[in-house]
Amino acid sequence: ALHEGHVVSAQELTVLMQPVFTQNSRNLILFLQDTLSIDDFTYHSESYSNKNPFQNVQAINKLSINLLQEILQSSPSSLVLPAVDCEATTYLLRFLQESRDWKLTNITNLDVSQLEVNTSKPNLLVVQLQPLISGLNEISTEEAIAENDKIIGRLTMDLQERGIHFSVIYTAVRPSRISRRTDVVGELRRQLMATEDEDSLSYPPLNVTTGNDTCILFYASNFSLKANSSVFIDLTNATFVTRDVDISSSACSDFNTTLSLKYTKPVNGISSLEIRFLMTNGFYSVSARNWSTLDSVEIVQDGEKFAKFNVSVISAPAEYSFHCQLVGTSNLYPARLIPSNSEAKNWEVFISRLQIQGFNIENNQFSYASDCTGFFTPGIWMGLVTSIVLLWILAYGIHMIMQLTTNSRFDDPKGPALSVPQTE
Repeated sequence: ALHEGHVVSAQELTVLMQPVFTQNSRNLILFLQDTLSIDDFTYHSESYSNKNPFQNVQAINKLSINLLQEILQSSPSSLVLPAVDCEATTYLLRFLQESRDWKLTNITNLDVSQLEVNTSKPNLLVVQLQPLISGLNEISTEEAIAENDKIIGRLTMDLQERGIHFSVIYTAVRPSRISRRTDVVGELRRQLMATEDEDSLSYPPLNVTTGNDTCILFYASNFSLKANSSVFIDLTNATFVTRDVDISSSACSDFNTTLSLKYTKPVNGISSLEIRFLMTNGFYSVSARNWSTLDSVEIVQDGEKFAKFNVSVISAPAEYSFHCQLVGTSNLYPARLIPSNSEAKNWEVFISRLQIQGFNIENNQFSYASDCTGFFTPGIWMGLVTSIVLLWILAYGIHMIMQLTTNSRFDDPKGPALSVPQTE
């Protein structure tokens, strides 16, 4: 029993997980989503909408979900329920791997029809669910949750039909709703990694070192690709959480830096995938200072298919890092990856909350971030235009009022009638 608002730490989570390893089930399924919070179960439940996107989740863990809804309905006021620390969730996968001699199977293509499970030894199945906010599909969060729920249902139903006993953990890499701390509620400024506390990050950035010095820092809250409009590849977990990525081919210098990310079998059908970020550091006489720019992004599939993208708007002073909320191939993103060859047209790239720095890194931390969003946002422009129109109407009204004049003569009832010539 935990009190309301309690945040379960990594040590407490290991104790709570012990019953999973003491029961008869020798198989464990870890459904890993990009974002998830307790509020998602209450907000998207049947009490708040006609649809219920958690049908299969409720079928697996019906007691807990029903108990949660009963507590919410019977409570006379709002509740702050216990939650799990996002750092503990990041530690969860490593803890599961060390807790038992599991046979680890990563499922990323979401095709469970050809899944082979050897019941002679314990199995740990890590299922990478589709991100709720990917930018690749224009669907609502509730629809995305419902799609992931169908995936959970298909996999669990398939294992049940085979007579395989299993336990299920449904969690995410980071919370979908983060409450602001009381000491920073009044702060209205960009909360980038250069100014955030380390405890607020769901996972640390990827770093490339030369000797004892860090020469490249790379972070993204979501790093996804789509090949041929059909094969979805989510590289977020492999890049930042499990670090199942080879960065040995990365190169650093004072003028040119290349971040090379190599993945082995990221999905079925692709044996190897390499993504390169090519950055340069040069002096620009107009601004009289050095600027670092991300010139191009390259994707090499299976060592043969080569796709190259030119990059727009990704630059920053050489002493700064670069940050952008949305980077990808879509025309709607503030920082775009523009295909420069025919193979690049077969790829869609989506990176959210990108922050990258390839030069002048100090203390293994991002420098102050230069954001891709300019000072004059669309909202500011709308406010300025509206204010100018209203000021023009006000000025015109004042000008018309100032043109009003009073009569210079008045009719006297005791004297002759007032005659005003037409010339006046």
